[in-house]
Amino acid sequence: MEKTLKTQTNLSGYNNSWYQPGSVFKQVIWYILGRLFVNTYLPYPSAFKVWLLKAFGAQIANGVVIKPKVNIKYPWFLKIGAHTWIGEKVWIDNLTMVTIESNVCLSQGCMLLTGNHNYSKSTFDLIVKPITLENGVWIGAQATVCPGVKARSHSVLTVSSVATRDMDAYGIYQGNPAKYVKTRDISH
Repeated sequence: MEKTLKTQTNLSGYNNSWYQPGSVFKQVIWYILGRLFVNTYLPYPSAFKVWLLKAFGAQIANGVVIKPKVNIKYPWFLKIGAHTWIGEKVWIDNLTMVTIESNVCLSQGCMLLTGNHNYSKSTFDLIVKPITLENGVWIGAQATVCPGVKARSHSVLTVSSVATRDMDAYGIYQGNPAKYVKTRDISH
């Protein structure tokens, strides 16, 4: 028997005025410059992209490689460790802090999503939670990391998988939602 619910979604009551990611001026300037120099196929050097991101408040260590067409929502909510690779068409939708430690690989088209909505409230309230990718993590092509996830040291999220929960160190995760499949063994 189907259960009838009395309350329904009412988006007219949606209000995220509590969320203040930075001044409107800063957001607009970043949107323009980000589109021109980072989220583009024009082959600007990684060093220039890193410089621009740092100018907008990102904390980025040495040796970071940023491929073409990378979309970063708010650089001031981004910290990247040394020798990390960010592949083509990666989308870092960082409504709050995203911490990417050293030697991390974000493959083509993967998404890091820090925002979601509370579907159990009629007003569909915005929820934001940080993401942390520890040293040596690999996020496969077209994979998605959901809000609040911590990918521990050297864990792997395989192609097109969706991480909705934390990933253990050296664990390889696959599927939607991603589940542990085996341990990552790294040879010398």
